[in-house]
Amino acid sequence: MATRGSRSEKVKRIFQQFDTNRDGGLNRDEMAALVVAVNPRVKFSDEQINAILDEVFRTYGEFIDGEKGLTYDGLLRTYDDGAGDVDRDFDALGLELNFDENKGASIVSEASSSSIADERVIESQKKQRTAAWAVSPHHGIVFDDTWKLVDDLEILLKRLKAKQAKDAKFRNDNFDAYSDAGWSRELGASAELSEKRVYWEESGPDYALFVKELGALRSRADGARSREEAFDGHMAIGRVLYEHQLFKEALICFKRSCELQPMDVRPHFRAGNCLYVLGKSKEAKEEFLLALESAEAGGNQWGYLLPQIYVNLGIALEGEGMVLSACEYYREAAILCPTHYRALKLLGSALFGVGEYRAAVKALEEAIFMKPDYADAHCDLASALHGMGEDERAIEVFQKAIDLKPGHVDALYNLGGLYMDLGRFQRASEMYTRVLAVWPNHWRAQLNKAVSLLGAGETEEAKKALKEALKMTNRVELNDAIYHLKQLQKKKVKTNGGSNGEAAFVIVDPSKFKTLGEKTTLRQDLRNALQIRAFQRLTRLNRCEVDLLKKEMSETDVPVSYSGSGGPQKSIRKPNLEEVLRKLLNFLKPETFQGAVKAINEKILSVLDETGSGRVDLGMFYAVLAPLCSGPPDNRKRIAFDALLWRPVNEGGSHIRKVDAVQYIKLLRAIFIPSHGVSEMLEVHGETDTSMVSFNEFLVMFNDPDWGFGILSTLLKLETGDRNRHEHHVCSVCRYPIIGSRFKEVKSHFSLCNQCYSEGKVPPNFKQDEYKFKEYGKEAEAMKDKCLCFNLQSRKDP
Repeated sequence: MATRGSRSEKVKRIFQQFDTNRDGGLNRDEMAALVVAVNPRVKFSDEQINAILDEVFRTYGEFIDGEKGLTYDGLLRTYDDGAGDVDRDFDALGLELNFDENKGASIVSEASSSSIADERVIESQKKQRTAAWAVSPHHGIVFDDTWKLVDDLEILLKRLKAKQAKDAKFRNDNFDAYSDAGWSRELGASAELSEKRVYWEESGPDYALFVKELGALRSRADGARSREEAFDGHMAIGRVLYEHQLFKEALICFKRSCELQPMDVRPHFRAGNCLYVLGKSKEAKEEFLLALESAEAGGNQWGYLLPQIYVNLGIALEGEGMVLSACEYYREAAILCPTHYRALKLLGSALFGVGEYRAAVKALEEAIFMKPDYADAHCDLASALHGMGEDERAIEVFQKAIDLKPGHVDALYNLGGLYMDLGRFQRASEMYTRVLAVWPNHWRAQLNKAVSLLGAGETEEAKKALKEALKMTNRVELNDAIYHLKQLQKKKVKTNGGSNGEAAFVIVDPSKFKTLGEKTTLRQDLRNALQIRAFQRLTRLNRCEVDLLKKEMSETDVPVSYSGSGGPQKSIRKPNLEEVLRKLLNFLKPETFQGAVKAINEKILSVLDETGSGRVDLGMFYAVLAPLCSGPPDNRKRIAFDALLWRPVNEGGSHIRKVDAVQYIKLLRAIFIPSHGVSEMLEVHGETDTSMVSFNEFLVMFNDPDWGFGILSTLLKLETGDRNRHEHHVCSVCRYPIIGSRFKEVKSHFSLCNQCYSEGKVPPNFKQDEYKFKEYGKEAEAMKDKCLCFNLQSRKDP
């Protein structure tokens, strides 16, 4: 933990270095020289320098001494607020501390006694060894008696650590391997938690004694002469406990401070920090919202703290999976403090998380411009570039992240995935091996290593890797993968272009695939339905009861707004829409919900918000979701109609405008049937048809197989049967066990799975002018068909 002495001395040396006219202030020219000098690898334009200086001189106006400029106290405050890293800047300038001047900062009392009072160090040493926050003019200790509380607490902590270390209970694990989310734990970089996470043993008698003695210190704080002094005591105790990573105990102090001074921003902010670290994102969000409310009510007093509140509120929202909402607060932080590279990194990462790749790249490049050695920003920038298809540049940026932090798990894992996508399997397996060296029980890396080895043709090594993955997690897909490998070896099939061990195949023209009977699904219909089903699974909409949409419509009061075309709409902003989705998908874990929002944003919202306004017609959104939710098909269609009826242009009647029905059908097709694209939507604009349609007329339009959404019937078939297994039948092309429907070619008697049938793949040794398929949803159907054929044959034989 940095001492106040060494820290202030470093800032003083930096100040003196650039106060060239020795007037006790840094004017704009001197500040510009400082900014350039501490960022030697960054080439600033004049506009950028002026923007940074404007922000500094505006934010720290109380520390500006006329024409002299920013005072030493002002520079110290900028570092306390996280505008820069003292140690990094000091090293970048090549400065050194005079040991004699600073030796007091490194002195720690070795005195020990059974009495806490006897173990106190002298006042000068005490103040020097305490963290920077303690003597900060706005966040430090105000009352002398609080110093005594802090000193006694330090002694209690020293005793506890010594006892737990002696019993080998105190653990200090290095978390360098894991990606730092950029959590703004405190007011600035100086007070951030160490990268080494401390774990205290809380079940033994030593800890129980510590808690008892800590309770006595809290009682002393409560017994102070005034409410202000009690607040000061609890805040100081909480800060010390927090820095020693005793978050539960620190939270008690901050909660008590909130009771003593409910409108003070600091205890709410710090309570939120504790709650987030303890894994309570929702409660953390509530505390940050209270902090934000207090800060906004307090005028300029807390203005400098607003960016940090916004950042931490955003992170807490991400902890709940609310990434679109988090983006809003990261933007606010970046607007208030343009030099806040962490806010920009978090904004970029969140935008990437919802599929907004171009905006993500812009924000992440800004963060890297300000902090070139930011490994996490490089990692997310590379991921966003990959999302945009700029793979070669993405590889370079991933490699940069790994150069900066060789054990960066996210960068190694994602680079492995990129190499897999490019078919460079040997390089992919190397990346996954490096991931496993850092994180040995990373089962996904182990599985992907097996797949990449398979793609590289190293079947035996792939089998070993798969078995290792199976030891880590007994998931059904791993068992299927092992069975698939055995099938490949049994048949000794050659690979088709080296694509993940997939058996050889040829792709047949769609016109050559024929169906026997009405029950057999058309190839193209199945392909489209499979894509919709994959989206359903990714978003978990198939687990959302469609009646919940009706409930939301009846309970949600959405104000009517007017679009550019002048028509009334019940439109809401995307972050508010995310809150609606959270209610509909409340059964999802935060990370799963985040994936669902990304998929919905990319596939649905990008089409509904074609102008990029950030607002969505809520009625149309509900109507688009309805066919994909769970429930009887008639109910889904009814609620889609009701959602269109709920829109202001149709509200109050039993019919909807035909133009709205047409627009809705075309939207569905543009979103879910790729061959029809968004171009069809252009035909809707400008239509003046004023006729109305009833629900029954709407059903005719919806069910039309050519111009409606008749594909719903195929989707329903997948929903009910895509988990069916067909005993020991494997697909003749991919060699995986057949799950879902089995498509049997009646002449050559080979079988295809859903995917291979939809893609038109057939084994190369069965070349025919046309292929006739019969579909079996369950093996019982195949057995029944077999028996029927046998009986017919028996009748013919006599």
